[in-house]
Amino acid sequence: MRLSFVMPVLNEADGIEDALRALAPLRARGVEVVVTDGGSGDATVALARPLADVVIAAPRGRGMQMNAGAAASSGDVLLFLHADTRLPGRADALIGDGLARSGCAWGRFDVRIAGAHPLFPILAATMNLRSRITGIATGDQAIFMSRSAFGPGFPDIDLMEDIAMTKRLKRIGRPLCIASAVVTSGRRWEKHGVMKTILLMWWLRLAYFLGANPARLARSYGYAPRQS
Repeated sequence: MRLSFVMPVLNEADGIEDALRALAPLRARGVEVVVTDGGSGDATVALARPLADVVIAAPRGRGMQMNAGAAASSGDVLLFLHADTRLPGRADALIGDGLARSGCAWGRFDVRIAGAHPLFPILAATMNLRSRITGIATGDQAIFMSRSAFGPGFPDIDLMEDIAMTKRLKRIGRPLCIASAVVTSGRRWEKHGVMKTILLMWWLRLAYFLGANPARLARSYGYAPRQS
């Protein structure tokens, strides 16, 4: 089984080298790293090229970028990784052994949020518990799946593509929940206010489940609209 890690990026010059260097031990053990750039206006692509196996351009939008990265990859199992999220050192073995032992077609990691705010451990524990109960995962949890389970890929929507994807995957079967945590940056919570961001994300998720337009939700989240 070969693993491919797909990282969608946009203007990540400040952190892309650290993100990819963190994957170097996994690359040395045979993991393929694919970076999909959505039209960065900085040096992201140039900085990524020496540190990844494949670097490609794709239309902007996380779902479209992840689909393009999957198409350019060669792995039997695909993992989708945010640039500000760090995997456990044995992530490859945890995925390979876990999928083989469980018979699951997909899964995700527990998450820990980096930062000093006292609410971060509570927030992470809530995210992990909710995911175990509902079988739904978010992109911060480093979602992975077999290529066959990937199927038609992520929907081309402006927000909640991870929720939509895992809702579809849940119909295939329950996820493998790996307790070893990925560590994701708390910068967005800290920048916009922790409680404000928590309440906003709860509202966005509820609105999505009630049928709200993802493009409208993306504007509420602070994402600039894509050019048609």
